[in-house]
Amino acid sequence: MKKICCLLTFALIAVGYGHNCLAAARIDSGLIASKKLPAATISFSGYTWNVKAPAEPQGPGPNVWSAANVYVDNEGSLHLKLAKNATTGKWECAEVSTSEKFGEGTYQWQVEGPLATLDKNIVLGLFNYSGRDGSDEMDMEFAQWGDSNNPHLNYTIWPVDKGTNKAYYTANFTMPGGTYTTQRFIRKAKSVTFKSLYGFVDNDNNVFDSKTFKSPASSISTEPMPVYINLWLYNGQAPTDGKGMEIVIHSFKFIPL
Repeated sequence: MKKICCLLTFALIAVGYGHNCLAAARIDSGLIASKKLPAATISFSGYTWNVKAPAEPQGPGPNVWSAANVYVDNEGSLHLKLAKNATTGKWECAEVSTSEKFGEGTYQWQVEGPLATLDKNIVLGLFNYSGRDGSDEMDMEFAQWGDSNNPHLNYTIWPVDKGTNKAYYTANFTMPGGTYTTQRFIRKAKSVTFKSLYGFVDNDNNVFDSKTFKSPASSISTEPMPVYINLWLYNGQAPTDGKGMEIVIHSFKFIPL
């Protein structure tokens, strides 16, 4: 009887050891420890960008975010897609952010897309952001926030002190020359100037809207922050026409002051 018990004990130890070996093998292969792996990155316009792809829905929205909706083509342009997943039936969005942080200077994007006619639930954001909701943020957003009566152009400054009123500007616009625009803001310690221009330009030709916000230094953040580009759904609501969207960012440029 004692011999049988010893054999059973040895068998149980062996089984436990076998499970541990299997777990170790799976960890080594990345099957278990995938959450410890670094986030996917891409190279675009000379910078490294982190691609947002969490396991669960996250804000803004909340939305599902997919790395499959982000890619850089052979010409070096960044593509962001908003698409319905054929397998899950869920809409998936796209976001990238720089690994590097930026401070005072000129931020410029050359954008291809129908920004003046986006579906009322679709949002394109070009901004820098500290990661603290409700503060430290400069936004250029093209969205109607779920209401087709709202204008598409939105410039917003979120102040240093959370809870302080944001400064914002909205306007309607048209795109008679096609779908190419340059979006830019100039960030200084006590002011931020936003400019939207037709075509791809590095000067001030073809400005179709502009706004300068000035306020005490306590209102405009001077903190270095990453740059973000995202394409998402307001409140996680599907496009009203049931169609996806693709926006192409041909370039991003930062010129420090």
